[in-house]
Amino acid sequence: MADVHEIRDAVALRAVIGNEIPGLAEKNLPELNRFARDFIARSPFLILSTSSSDGKVDASPKGDAPGFVLVRSDEEIVIPDRPGNKLAYGHLNVLENPHVGVLMMIPGTGETLRINGVATLSADPDLLQQLAARDKPATVAIKIKIEEVFFHCAKAFIRSKIWQHESWADPHKVSFGEMYAELRGGDKDAAQQIDEMIETDYQHNL
Repeated sequence: MADVHEIRDAVALRAVIGNEIPGLAEKNLPELNRFARDFIARSPFLILSTSSSDGKVDASPKGDAPGFVLVRSDEEIVIPDRPGNKLAYGHLNVLENPHVGVLMMIPGTGETLRINGVATLSADPDLLQQLAARDKPATVAIKIKIEEVFFHCAKAFIRSKIWQHESWADPHKVSFGEMYAELRGGDKDAAQQIDEMIETDYQHNL
């Protein structure tokens, strides 16, 4: 049965949320300015969104010391990729569809920086060394030619109170071992071994 409340076109959408605020889109720029450069230099964390040629979407967290993203020019940034699980969902997406979106954050800051552009992957040894951390070069360099950059307001962070530690719940432990064991029949010993292996990887393979 069709959902009579489904929004199917821009006219219906605007009827619900209202028209665009005049002049607001002027904040969207085709390249970095000094405010964006300063934000990137302070940011230790981002989310990189990619999609495959058939529309399968992936959003991957990337993080390191503040300023880990290299600004090569006002038109290009480079995100280092570090040792991971080698599933490479985002990388494979970039090879099929280079259009990407980046959401950059600074802890305690409500505003975020959004960058949209076209990505390429590089294994240039000199560039990977330039992106080195903890005495190890990056594994892959994700170069993004910027098409659009803009700041996003703080309302989502204000509503969620995400930076207000007094509102936080107790830390939630995610056990990959328990998940794996449940898929394989509930082997608790295997679950513990997997969690110990992951914890060791966290400590020695960043």
